Amino acid sequence: MKLAEALKLGNLQRAKVVAGANALERTVRWVHVVDVPDPLPWVREGDLLLTTGYAWPRDEARQYRLIEQLANRGLAGLGLAAPNFFERMPGAACRAAEENNFPLLEIPWDIPFSSITEEVHRCILSTQRELLERSESIHRELMKAVLEAENLQDLSDTLSSLIDRDVAIEHPEGGILAYSEPAKTAAVTAFASVPSLALTTLPKTPFPFHLPEFPEHRLPARFVCPIHLKRELAGFLWIVECGNPLTELEIRAAEYAAVMIALHLSQQRALASLETQLGYSFLESLQEGNFEPTPQMMKRAQILGFDPEGTYFVGMLILKAHVPLSRDGIIRREKLAEQLKRELQELEVAVLLSISQNQITFLLPERCGPGHLLWEQLKAQDVTFFLSQSHKGFDGVRKGYAEVSSMNPYSVPGQFSRFEDLLVHRVLIGEKDARTLFTDKLFASLNKSKSGDVLVQTLLAMARSGFHLRRTAEMLNIHPKTLRYRLDRAVALGGFDLENPETRFEFQLAERVLSLGAN
Repeated sequence: MKLAEALKLGNLQRAKVVAGANALERTVRWVHVVDVPDPLPWVREGDLLLTTGYAWPRDEARQYRLIEQLANRGLAGLGLAAPNFFERMPGAACRAAEENNFPLLEIPWDIPFSSITEEVHRCILSTQRELLERSESIHRELMKAVLEAENLQDLSDTLSSLIDRDVAIEHPEGGILAYSEPAKTAAVTAFASVPSLALTTLPKTPFPFHLPEFPEHRLPARFVCPIHLKRELAGFLWIVECGNPLTELEIRAAEYAAVMIALHLSQQRALASLETQLGYSFLESLQEGNFEPTPQMMKRAQILGFDPEGTYFVGMLILKAHVPLSRDGIIRREKLAEQLKRELQELEVAVLLSISQNQITFLLPERCGPGHLLWEQLKAQDVTFFLSQSHKGFDGVRKGYAEVSSMNPYSVPGQFSRFEDLLVHRVLIGEKDARTLFTDKLFASLNKSKSGDVLVQTLLAMARSGFHLRRTAEMLNIHPKTLRYRLDRAVALGGFDLENPETRFEFQLAERVLSLGAN
């Protein structure tokens, strides 16, 4: 209890504060009566020391020194019974008390010390009992909440209502996971909107700890309690103080809550791990071509969020690490996988991925774009990102996986490459499969159209002639107008820009590739 509260009890109401009146918020942990010349070995921090002054020194310098030493020991205060051995508290003692912000009391001689100790101790024990009962009640409520909570927000709301404080749960890499505010204030609202300061301001002190105010960001002081899963830091529990420091009960509640949040996260991780394993096996069956569209498997695909009629890219992240992975490599891969999951969730798409050694394979719906935005979030110097062409349905996943797998030998850490980006390179180094893929892709739209083979041969002839119209017409033995008609039709069907040097290079390369095949 506080000394100011103790002074409101029956007998101590008659006590007079003669020095250190500004320090009455000191905590009284016990009342101790000592009447020996050197009381220091008999007292400890938090004691309210009572004395008759019988063994006190009469020399002012020694009186000053005694009070200074008691103050430094951390006592809650000192009460002198008067008048008897001293008419009043000595002036030297009062000066020392004022200078050290240490409360001194004059207690009427007729008040027995035993009655004071009985009243204060009864009050302290009662307060401790109430604290224990309230602490157990909070613990029960938090236990109930962790059993019934659907998410972290429910746990945050429960703790906030129990201690009537603003509460936040933060991811260890930044970002608010849950936030509750029973009493809205401008400062607290600002705190919720600027979570990035969490990591930049953590002091190198043991947990839990307090963080100061940040007026420039309108952030209030707050109490921080870590959330640990085994040795892993899984997050932070923040309680906003707003100029009102937490009580012992509130700190204990925060520590309970951190444990309950860890239990909840552990449970959610176990469920997520099970769901992930189901997703792994599903995607692996698609990649390997072992998927059979039975009603049961179709239902499973629907539950996992895969659209059989949808069009997907297959992505592959390759971590620069020796295989088999070391412990650090596995941890890095898991962090990369978690980051990928969060980014896919941000895109509001089903998380379908599989992990093998240093590779993470996943599906990206075509509507999300060709992967550039995703790479901006995942970009790292030790990661390569490959992306297939977009394909439809179950068979499309197998094709996309074959494409990104074929790109694996060209892995360059820190780079993002689409399947089509590497085709020319692979053709130039003589990769046979790439030749077919390159020409098929280049002329795909023409081969699907009527008389498409004629248009293909026309474009190849243009490439052989160096894109000279008259020579091409003579080579094909057709009228120049007929040539122009064919070229216009090819451009309309394939979207080619025949004036683009890169397009011309691709046609010339295709002509060489096809001529090699003919030979």
